[in-house]
Amino acid sequence: MRLSAKTQYGVRALFDIAFHGGGGPIQAKDIATRQEIPLRYLEQIFQDLRRAGLVDSRRGPRGGYSLARAPEAIRIGDVMRALQGPIELVVDGPGSRGAMWQELARKVSACFDELSVRDLCDRERTRPGGMYFI
Repeated sequence: MRLSAKTQYGVRALFDIAFHGGGGPIQAKDIATRQEIPLRYLEQIFQDLRRAGLVDSRRGPRGGYSLARAPEAIRIGDVMRALQGPIELVVDGPGSRGAMWQELARKVSACFDELSVRDLCDRERTRPGGMYFI
């Protein structure tokens, strides 16, 4: 299993909206600056996240992106599936499709589904130093 840069950036962007948004929309350029994500790439990521129902967008001077659901309802597994497809283990060789590997893949997927965007924000608020953990 590999987390793509797209998925890592997507998680960071959703974290940023939840952490800094206060319920209102945030402009992509502000998220890109804080999270050090190329703006054009972030806009592509937001298209996928919007299609998956994870973010809403609003145009105009007071526009931007906001979470489509409460932060506790957005699971990291949701973000991963939206941006890189099903959560799978990549195992090569004889027996790689066996029941043990399938069970392990289910458990890894469950771990990502246990962690929400709210959890990331709560962890950041209790972290000393003020630097983002992501």
